[in-house]
Amino acid sequence: MGTRHKLAAAVASLCLGSILAACVPPPPPPGGELHPPPPDQGPPANSPTLATANFVTGLNNPWDMSFLSDGTMFFTERPGPVKVRLTNGTINTIVTPADVVASGESGMMGLAVDPNFASNHFVYTCYTTAGDNRVVRFHVNAALNGQDGATVLASGWAQANFHDGCRVRFGADGKLWVTTGDGGVGPAPQDINGLNGKVLRLNPDGSAPADNPFVNQPGDDRIYTFGHRNPQGIAFRPGTGQPYSIEHGPDKNDEVNRLVAGGNGGWDPNTGGNYDQSHPMTDLQKFPDAMIPAWRSGDSGTVAPSGGTFLTGSQWKSWDGALAVAFLKDSKARVMFLDGNGDVSFATPILANGVRLRSAVQGPDGNLYISTDVGGGSGAIWKVTPS
Repeated sequence: MGTRHKLAAAVASLCLGSILAACVPPPPPPGGELHPPPPDQGPPANSPTLATANFVTGLNNPWDMSFLSDGTMFFTERPGPVKVRLTNGTINTIVTPADVVASGESGMMGLAVDPNFASNHFVYTCYTTAGDNRVVRFHVNAALNGQDGATVLASGWAQANFHDGCRVRFGADGKLWVTTGDGGVGPAPQDINGLNGKVLRLNPDGSAPADNPFVNQPGDDRIYTFGHRNPQGIAFRPGTGQPYSIEHGPDKNDEVNRLVAGGNGGWDPNTGGNYDQSHPMTDLQKFPDAMIPAWRSGDSGTVAPSGGTFLTGSQWKSWDGALAVAFLKDSKARVMFLDGNGDVSFATPILANGVRLRSAVQGPDGNLYISTDVGGGSGAIWKVTPS
């Protein structure tokens, strides 16, 4: 059964159960042609001036950050710890799970604070064990210096030294979104019964929301989109809540994708059961209805985009509403400006300091926070203030 037919069947099932409410189906995955890679160019008129300062130093490969409304910042380091920086600058370790395995690109990665943290004290992580990648929810104690309970919400997708994905974010819909890498397994991204190479959409307890595209259809009902290679970022456009994934390509065409329920990212590295990366990142010949990337790096190589966030607020001037993305291989960040269709029209490079950048998060103070992918106690989280 094709993706559009599965999605239509899922919507029909939901409509039958929605007697009192109108049910409007989401649009089908957009087919068409790949857009030309949008150019890098200088900042547009009325751009902010940026001041960058160290916010936390002495870290080992800081990976992700998430804030409380008062500016308290939880963060992860890939070797294992989940930590918190209090508003007075004190740093506490919340937990270093005994089952974390840090090898290659894997380890303690994604982090999200529950929107209702004030009442439930939950934080959500995505990390690698010896046998799988998993999402684990921790209950943080009242003193914010430890945890007193852990719950595995999702597990069992193949881990590897690369292509683990593992970004976790709460969307405007209150759901927990999780990106998973293909784990170096050829058939995995197109297998709708497995969790590798997917974007998942979960209720905060790990269950599948009733309006997910594969509920009551063939496929794992936690899947929102499939056919991904190594999505290391996900962000939600202000005003619409539209999800965008940020994804590593093989030797070309890194991507930013505008996600559509039930959509196929078009990545299929399967050749006779083997993992073959010579296939196109978005294979429109094989999957003509695949999602068309909103941005891609082009055929000249890869720049390794990772975490991203939408910038909001008047302090960002003409950048208000733009997508800020951290890059590893390219050792900079980019501010991506979207057109009326939600595609990237051009990008402005920033923070080109020769340092691999892992994550970009806007804090409750309206400033941008960037983690550097540096180990050996030399990693840092930067505070970037616009004016």
